[in-house]
Amino acid sequence: MQVIHTTAELREALALHRQRGFVPTMGNLHDGHLALVRQARELVGPACAVVASIFVNRLQFAPHEDFDTYPRTLARDCELLEGAGCDVVFAPSEAELYPEPQGYKVVPPADLADILEGHFRPGFFTGVCTVVHKLFNIVQPTLAVFGKKDYQQLMVIRRMTAQMALPIAIHGGETRRSPEGLALSSRNGYLSEAEKVEALRLSRTLKGLIARWQAGERDVPALEAEAMQALRDAGWAPDYVTLRRQHDLGAAAEGQPLVALAAARLGSTRLIDNFEVS
Repeated sequence: MQVIHTTAELREALALHRQRGFVPTMGNLHDGHLALVRQARELVGPACAVVASIFVNRLQFAPHEDFDTYPRTLARDCELLEGAGCDVVFAPSEAELYPEPQGYKVVPPADLADILEGHFRPGFFTGVCTVVHKLFNIVQPTLAVFGKKDYQQLMVIRRMTAQMALPIAIHGGETRRSPEGLALSSRNGYLSEAEKVEALRLSRTLKGLIARWQAGERDVPALEAEAMQALRDAGWAPDYVTLRRQHDLGAAAEGQPLVALAAARLGSTRLIDNFEVS
């Protein structure tokens, strides 16, 4: 496996590979990331290149968020990626990826990017789209794999890729969970042992919301409000607990595939989770 830090070196290394699978990450990897790499390997086949990027993208962090303290674990990450079948790790410096202030940015449409995560993290999806589009231009993959845990992000990237006519197939990877059911996340490392137990409440809350919908309750705003209040009563600070249409994250509608999504802060750690509903 090669570890490459510059765009020029990466393009040279990939020059003979017409088929390329790509998994962009911010590092501090867990088995959820590695499952995406294994999925990319399966999709492109053994003779093609699988590339993973590791870059903590300043553009998607608000000033009060954890950019400076986000764990950088490159050596460990590279060991894990090699074991997962990755061929090339692209780990650029900030100066390499942004050699000058990034004045040109990819701004996604408000109907998808300014709701839910975008509402509570203004500018987040502009930062995501800008860096992903730039990485796509550098790596030039034929397919890319993103985790479904970041459900709205996956939708934003899919729409960007389609509207920009990028020749890249976007695949979603299923959320990986701990044996207890906690969605794997790099930010889980911020949780204390007691908080890791309490964190399971978030997935239980979503499952409870889904169960009430499937039992025939249709007052979605009331269901969402009760779920939010239950989290507050347990000491959480929820941003949203909601039931939405899968295809556009619009209001839940009878007879359409739905997804239950939540974001909430437990102590100082913000967690997100979701479950698709048939």
